Amino acid sequence: MRDHIIGENYELWDIVTHGPLPTTKKNAEGVDMTKTRADCTAELGPDEYKRIQSCTTAKKISDTLQVAHEGTPQVKRSIGTLLYSQYENFTIKEGETIQEMYTRFSTLTNELKSLGRVILEEDKVEKILTRILPFFWESKITAIQESKNIVTLKLDELIRNITAYELRRQTMKMDSPKNERSLTLMKWP
Repeated sequence: MRDHIIGENYELWDIVTHGPLPTTKKNAEGVDMTKTRADCTAELGPDEYKRIQSCTTAKKISDTLQVAHEGTPQVKRSIGTLLYSQYENFTIKEGETIQEMYTRFSTLTNELKSLGRVILEEDKVEKILTRILPFFWESKITAIQESKNIVTLKLDELIRNITAYELRRQTMKMDSPKNERSLTLMKWP
């Protein structure tokens, strides 16, 4: 048993043989003092302590705190449904950069993942290419679809590719002449 515990975590064996490390705090003079139960309760917060004071096992404490912070399974499901609806209706905003869009998209998909709704990477790639990018990106979308295998295309690679394209487009706009003259054709009699 000793060798197994040492193999898992060397410091754990020290705790088994000598007891838990004392939890300390610094007093007003900066000297380390052992924390009392009241200190730990104060750090936990009165509401948190009230929630768990009647719990008799670590499992009950865990379940109580999980429901308090994450919600019941019904609440989680409702939030998941709402977030999935936002995912389905996700679009790039007017004037938003690719990086800003990707940050919002990643946040949304990560929240879905934390609620148990995992979206495959190939589905994310397809969604960005076919439903998120605006119409004027059509030529770039077609070029990516024809040159790459969409099933194996990594999301990060796609984002780097379209970010580079976005930067090229911005650079070309900056380089274009400011005062363009239009050519008017006159009708000869």
